[in-house]
Amino acid sequence: MHLTAFIARRYLFSKKSHNAINIISGIAVGGIALATMAMVCTLGVLSGFRDLIGTLYTAFDPELVVVPTRGKFAAADDPALDAVRRHPDVASTSATLQENALILFRGHPLVVTIKGVDNAYARTTGIEQILISGEKNTRPRLTLSAAEVEYGILGQGLARQIGSINFGSLQICAPKGGERINIANPIESFNVADLQSCGIAFSVNQRKYDDFFILTSLPFATGLFEKEGQLSRLEVRLRPESDPDAVKDELRTKVGAGFQVLDRMEQQADVFNVMQLEKLMAYIFLTFILIIASFNLLSSLSMLIIEKRRDVETLRHLGLPLRRIRHIFMTEGALISLIGAVIGLSLGLILCLLQQEYGFLRMGNGQNFIIRSYPVSVHLTDLALVFATVLLVGLLSVWYPTRALSRRLLT
Repeated sequence: MHLTAFIARRYLFSKKSHNAINIISGIAVGGIALATMAMVCTLGVLSGFRDLIGTLYTAFDPELVVVPTRGKFAAADDPALDAVRRHPDVASTSATLQENALILFRGHPLVVTIKGVDNAYARTTGIEQILISGEKNTRPRLTLSAAEVEYGILGQGLARQIGSINFGSLQICAPKGGERINIANPIESFNVADLQSCGIAFSVNQRKYDDFFILTSLPFATGLFEKEGQLSRLEVRLRPESDPDAVKDELRTKVGAGFQVLDRMEQQADVFNVMQLEKLMAYIFLTFILIIASFNLLSSLSMLIIEKRRDVETLRHLGLPLRRIRHIFMTEGALISLIGAVIGLSLGLILCLLQQEYGFLRMGNGQNFIIRSYPVSVHLTDLALVFATVLLVGLLSVWYPTRALSRRLLT
């Protein structure tokens, strides 16, 4: 064992002449451990919410989506899109077209988003997993048209606004392309079509979808918005054995600058960016708390330096340079930080695992939320970040003070 590390370990665990030094050292370890535990638990909960939100979008958003870089629509037979369809790691694709429209129900207008999808939509996404119906013990299937009748599947929130999943018939209005609204007879400036109820709705548990989206067939949407032969998104499902990141990079190369290829996080960039910012701010605030907790190291090392002045004189007479004597006390500070980090990480992991298993911390009364308990997700990257932060803060908190104290007390 290195001499400075050996002496530092002996100083840390040996009995001191003053119990106050042991108490302050214990307080320093406890403070660092508590701050570390708080960082692990807080980052675990924030990661849990992030992963939970990601699972909510999984059934509605595809693994990858190809959208035009400029404008809202592109030709469905664009060669770049054909290259995406032919990629060996692509299991299925679905052409979709979405645009805002107006629905009239019992004289009340509502602005909604019409999303027209083709027959491959159910294979490309997990939409059938989130379909709901009024009948029990039945598994709804995606039904968008039959016998020249066009059906509309509403989000659960929108169906609630209308009053029922079985709404009968909805009149959909969309402005005609290139025409100004005729004030004398506004209805002439709109394309109007009817959608029938098929007795099912979908629930993503996200208002941006549940309160505004209506799923219907692609031919209905292209006819309503006068976009025959066009699409707004090509949604992609990959083969299970493929690497999503590698395929995404390959597809970006194939489609060129005319299209963007987005994964699920990039499709919901506004949501995930806010959550990432929240996680960053929590990390910064908890780091400040850790810095304050590390001030106890200064008190502990100061008293230890004072107590060990005779030992230091002996080491100096034996030829040990002052630089290595400083390393003894810096190593002791690092050992205190290391012990606190290990204890804090262990306690944090235990609490996170207990919350995952038993859900002790409930969200309200557990009845008004989509989950009953706070979600927790422990990532190795978060643990590595916390461990590195604790060690770095511990070293920085003792480096300069130890140098200053050694100059004053040991020379």
